[in-house]
Amino acid sequence: MLKKIIEINEEKCIGCGLCANACHQSAIEIIDGKAKLIDESFCDGLGMCLPECPQNAIQLIEKEKAPIKEITKKEKLSGGGCPGMRSATFNREETKQKVQNQEEIKNVNMPSQLNQWPVQIDLISPFAEYLKHADLLIAADCTAYAYANIHNEFIKGRITLIGCPKLDDNQGYKEKLIQILSNNDVKSITVLRMEVPCCSGIVASVREAMLESKTIVPYDEVIIGIDGEKR
Repeated sequence: MLKKIIEINEEKCIGCGLCANACHQSAIEIIDGKAKLIDESFCDGLGMCLPECPQNAIQLIEKEKAPIKEITKKEKLSGGGCPGMRSATFNREETKQKVQNQEEIKNVNMPSQLNQWPVQIDLISPFAEYLKHADLLIAADCTAYAYANIHNEFIKGRITLIGCPKLDDNQGYKEKLIQILSNNDVKSITVLRMEVPCCSGIVASVREAMLESKTIVPYDEVIIGIDGEKR
């Protein structure tokens, strides 16, 4: 499986460190006066560092994805890397105390508010009838699991498109969204993303698609924290 990663031309690199500052995944470090990709698995392939380089020393390439390394109990794990991959747990006791009758809540069958299928950006036809004059919700995958009221607050009354900017091809997202926006007179766009830096890719894809398709509609962007709260 091919994955997009950066490639640094060390001959052009002047060691300014601008690329390292721009990388949210901590994938780049300045070593011996040169920028180096310290671990290919850290690179999300979004290319946020490219425009920061004054020497044009960085490019995106496609490379075979390395197999997942088996980690033994004896190996010490580093705390660095992508913030979105850091483990965290949450104390939900306070949430439980706010609910007066747990049994009553458990017995309530909350209906789905999903208005169409499919929902994956890659699978949706840009000519689907339900896209005409639609209010679009473009959501990062993880938001559905992090935000409890996503159906009633965001999916209801909208056409839902989902994707993962960390694992999928953001350029492909942009091209599909350009097709959707160019062929359908959409009424509004709401982008729902997680707070982790790698989730910014879905925002960039939507904004670039709006610019290239010359789409001017009401736009809203909502950020969900990893604890399930709106930021």
